[in-house]
Amino acid sequence: MLILGVETSCDDTAAAVLRDGRTVLANVVSSQDQVHSPYGGVVPELASRQHIQNILPIVDGALQKAGVTLQDLDGMAVTYGPGLVGSLLVGLSMIKGISFRWHIPYVGVNHLEAHLLAIQLEHEVAFPYIALLASGGHTLLYWVKDIGEYVHLGGTRDDAAGEAYDKVAKMMGLGYPGGRIIDDLAKSGNPKTVRFPRAQIKMGSYQFSFSGIKTSVWHYLKSQTNEEWQNHLADIAASFQEAVVDMLVKPTVKAAIAYGVSRIVLAGGVAANSRLREKMTERVDAEGLKVYFPSPKLCTDNGAMIALAGYHALKRGCRDDFRLNADADLTL
Repeated sequence: MLILGVETSCDDTAAAVLRDGRTVLANVVSSQDQVHSPYGGVVPELASRQHIQNILPIVDGALQKAGVTLQDLDGMAVTYGPGLVGSLLVGLSMIKGISFRWHIPYVGVNHLEAHLLAIQLEHEVAFPYIALLASGGHTLLYWVKDIGEYVHLGGTRDDAAGEAYDKVAKMMGLGYPGGRIIDDLAKSGNPKTVRFPRAQIKMGSYQFSFSGIKTSVWHYLKSQTNEEWQNHLADIAASFQEAVVDMLVKPTVKAAIAYGVSRIVLAGGVAANSRLREKMTERVDAEGLKVYFPSPKLCTDNGAMIALAGYHALKRGCRDDFRLNADADLTL
């Protein structure tokens, strides 16, 4: 069963070809980091325009790399939400066009579900598991009982973890995307230099909050001259990152223990963060649990995870018609 997966929910144009829900024949991604770098974050209008330019070459490239044609496909999958509505419409419109011309069935995929299942492309993780989905747009905690069975346990009350990284990097003049830059810089810094606050949400809650730490970093920088804080950028980066990682690890492990689940999965772009992987592994090992991380290419947005979610939907007999629309606020 050959599935084409297309992802255009934010600023990455991606397409992949998946065989039998397991073998990735091609996984092509075009990043827009250079386009959005001058602004320190994603500009929706620019993202949509770039998707329009990139979508045909990316899909063609994925098919060529996989050595297949459109006529060989058994089905297609495309992200229809959540995300930036203009970006979503580019991928969705293209898949509808292909489906109309070649009579290939397709399904719309929830971007969040695709992230929760991405780990299955590399590891056979038994269900159930607790999944932390952390990215530039989301910080969510799910109890994944099975494919199609997800219990939302909590999420951020304000900013996403990845968004906090980007905004703090912008404050410090480090560039974009902030996650990778701060992670690399923090490796040479002392995380105990500044004790930034960790948001404490009420007992029994699996909620996150990252607005406070952004404000704290801003006040810290303003309390010194530019020359003073620029002399220990790595220490500030390490201290900020340590606080964010602590706020991600604690509720995730707490949820696994509370629900009697021995497996934890990390998903989303922030799951590629080296310190998060280190600290989650340390904490999980201490509790006798096990944690799974996708490779970095499957942490960020990609077409392979969309194809996987679509594969399972198509196997269940799901099909979408041309009335399917983009849903920027889609939940799971």
